[in-house]
Amino acid sequence: MKFSRRSILRMSAGSALVVVGAPGIIRAQGSDRPIRFAVAATASRTLDPSQMTLGADYWVAVQIYDMLVDSPAGRFSTSQDDYEPKLAESYDVSEDSKTWTFRLRKGVQFHKGYGEMTAEDVVFSMERAATAGVATFAYKNIDRVEASGTHEVTFHLKGPDPLFLATSISQPTSPIISKKAFEEKGAETFAREPVGTGAYEVDRVDVQKGVFLSRFDDYWDTPARTARVEILYVADTTSRTLSLMSGEVDMIEAVRAPGWIPQIMQQRSDLVVDATDPGSFNTLSFNMHFPLFQDVMVRKAVMTAIDKNQLAQALTPLGQPVATISPAHYPTGWSVDELPEDLRYEYNPDLARQMLADAGHPNGIRFEANISQREDYRSIMLVLQELMRPAGIDMQLNIMDHAAYHQANRTDGNTLALNSQSLPPVPLDYLSRYLASSSEVKSDGSGGYNFSHYGVVTPGVDDLLAAMSQTADYDEYVAIGRKVELKAQDDMPVSNVVNLGYAVIRDPAIRLGYEVSSGYARWPLARAVRN
Repeated sequence: MKFSRRSILRMSAGSALVVVGAPGIIRAQGSDRPIRFAVAATASRTLDPSQMTLGADYWVAVQIYDMLVDSPAGRFSTSQDDYEPKLAESYDVSEDSKTWTFRLRKGVQFHKGYGEMTAEDVVFSMERAATAGVATFAYKNIDRVEASGTHEVTFHLKGPDPLFLATSISQPTSPIISKKAFEEKGAETFAREPVGTGAYEVDRVDVQKGVFLSRFDDYWDTPARTARVEILYVADTTSRTLSLMSGEVDMIEAVRAPGWIPQIMQQRSDLVVDATDPGSFNTLSFNMHFPLFQDVMVRKAVMTAIDKNQLAQALTPLGQPVATISPAHYPTGWSVDELPEDLRYEYNPDLARQMLADAGHPNGIRFEANISQREDYRSIMLVLQELMRPAGIDMQLNIMDHAAYHQANRTDGNTLALNSQSLPPVPLDYLSRYLASSSEVKSDGSGGYNFSHYGVVTPGVDDLLAAMSQTADYDEYVAIGRKVELKAQDDMPVSNVVNLGYAVIRDPAIRLGYEVSSGYARWPLARAVRN
């Protein structure tokens, strides 16, 4: 989705952002100039795809790794037939949707001379993702993976899954890595010296400055159009903006904060804004290990104190209100009007205050919560903080480095955890991510995204999620999923408070080679070229 300068300026007004020049990044000259993309991060966490949680690392992963199949560049797949063959050139599925066989391309080479990709690498990669990755919930339906030939892999599922390409095969944690490289290097070294099959390979990693990539000459598909790509860490908004305005970088991760896009477009109307729709789910999880949030009445009071429409308006033009975990146009989503009145949580601070009093808190509540310094995270929580005040809710924010914030969330170190993720229209994937007991966050960092401990501290929806995973009938799948959404809306362990389009601002001299309309918050740059 693209925004024009005119449409953006209609949506929001703001004071001009004055920019003059950017220090710290040396501009490359001539035809060999790399494409430079500045992300809002301070450092890399890991380049091991099974362990990734940081957006900046995902931007590297999509350049250096391949999936068996993947969505078209610039958008999510909307059906199984929409997926494009990548490392698998074809696949078969049994009538009961429980056996999926993938025929691999022959001659695909790994980076750094690690040889040809075979079924052994695929089995190794998928088993690691399923057993030791950060999204193991996405693979729970896999009974076993076997190399049914040197260039053939068969997945045997516990139950039918007509959406298997989305639920497991094209997960962000499902890229194929070199088994030989991983075993030689060990997990710690591989995280900084990754070996994939992608259009780019890693030249070097500077954990503080960025990751420097070069075209992989033995790539199995069309070679990358630009010889070098640099993914640079520039967490400071002003520095990132100055770097783009001065031409020292070509693309920057946009700031999803009130008024920022209109301001930057006022300064340079020729800039291109690429944005996803519906964008990221921004989920707010109540940690029920925290005594205050063990009371469902308190959780519901907090939601009654939040005006989701006002939050979305504050984040114009990228913010969109949402009623349930899924947006209304996703298969299992509910619109506000469809929900029972008591599950709409319409903004009413007086009612929220009374609900807290009924729960034993006549003077309101006070608690501390961590939040990332990154502008979209911080802006959302600052708006929520102000919206809650009239209801007697005093949320004190501890603003942290973005990587440290995610680490705190991953180790069960937050009370009210905001998480932002771009997610495809595959309900079982993200409903399991946030609600399944098997996805419960763990203090040692080995768990998933169920930051609320739903289904563990309190009864959950594991039985409904299991029923979704066992049906091969799409209509039944959707019907069960809507029950999950409704149950979660009643128990309120987690709420999607706003959908926020992910955006990149780029110099018009850079052409991506495709249009961006939806998809994950990272895009392949193999087709990108400078005019």
